[in-house]
Amino acid sequence: MKRLIFSLQLLTLLAIGLSSCSPQPAAPTIDPDLIMTQAFGTVSAQSTQTALASQLLTPASTETPIPTATIPRTPPALPGLYTTGLLNPKDTPHPYIQDTCQYLKDKWGPNKAVPGTVVMVIMIHGVTKGDANTANAISSVDYKKLMKNLKEQGFEAINTQQMADFMESNAYIPPRSVLLTQDDRHFVDNFNDHFRPYWNEWGWPLVSGWISYEDSIRQQILADNIALSNEGWVDYQSHGYFHNTPMSDSSPEDYIRGEFEGSMTDLQQNFGKTPIAIIWPGGGFGSIPVRIGREYGYRLGFTVNPRGPVMYNWVPLSDESDPMRPSYLSEGYVGDPLMTLPRYWDTNASSHIDTVRTIGNEAAIYAEQYKAVELDYYDIVCTPSYGPISAP
Repeated sequence: MKRLIFSLQLLTLLAIGLSSCSPQPAAPTIDPDLIMTQAFGTVSAQSTQTALASQLLTPASTETPIPTATIPRTPPALPGLYTTGLLNPKDTPHPYIQDTCQYLKDKWGPNKAVPGTVVMVIMIHGVTKGDANTANAISSVDYKKLMKNLKEQGFEAINTQQMADFMESNAYIPPRSVLLTQDDRHFVDNFNDHFRPYWNEWGWPLVSGWISYEDSIRQQILADNIALSNEGWVDYQSHGYFHNTPMSDSSPEDYIRGEFEGSMTDLQQNFGKTPIAIIWPGGGFGSIPVRIGREYGYRLGFTVNPRGPVMYNWVPLSDESDPMRPSYLSEGYVGDPLMTLPRYWDTNASSHIDTVRTIGNEAAIYAEQYKAVELDYYDIVCTPSYGPISAP
């Protein structure tokens, strides 16, 4: 503003000075008012340009955006455990994984077993070349029918390691799997005649429940059984040391520990492996034997109760005794389903194959029905701590 006033004063003085000078020939008449108007216009234009330049150099003020309020997501209610009417009413599925987030991550994670993957565990004692002559034996004719039926209905055999990994973390196994277990000790001809053909043709392994007691029979068969183990298709697991006296909650603790330790030491020293499963001798078990077995690192235990197939986080057990089936020991009170797994008997396993297959199909449909709900729950509740479930 001061600059403007000074310019006007200077122009005024110039106009007065010009008016007082001697007239010059042919000099045009100067209008002071016109000069003042032009000068004011020039100064005004300069002032306007200065103001515009100042605006260009000064960044425009911006308003701080108001953040949008985040509405908390409510986790949906999870579905109940799949159940089926294809089991005996007293045999109900028991879950065993307490961590819901880990369960869902393993259930729906990539490279895991698909929901509805089912395992049929079959107990084989002996296969006779003729008619079966004992209650614990199956004829070779019926045995071959059993194996054919399993294959035709889409089953594939697995070993104990695969079974443990599946049951604990849903590691991938064929959607219809069978675990073939043969109890007690046998001569090598038994394996070559009845099991090797299925290993050679289909790649089906066999789990052998090995008795470690040192007697004359053991001396005759030990070397051949070690050789079979080294081939990799006969999977030797613990069937106790003395074996003939079943373990229970009334058994002396030193006896129980001897059964586990004696078997483990034998398998480690002679077969070069540490057992991860106990095939309960005589079908006996209890809370104390299960606890001690866990102390020694056993991951699975197999009973003689043919209650049904098993799936990931799903084991059919009974919480009470059944007068209609007095030989079936109840397992629910033990509280460790993986150490009290059911097994079908070889003599009537064929009649249950279709039931096992149907249970797997039903469970798969049930899981798919609630997949979106479970994934939504996982995203809300579990992702911050467990990370996202990667797409396959």
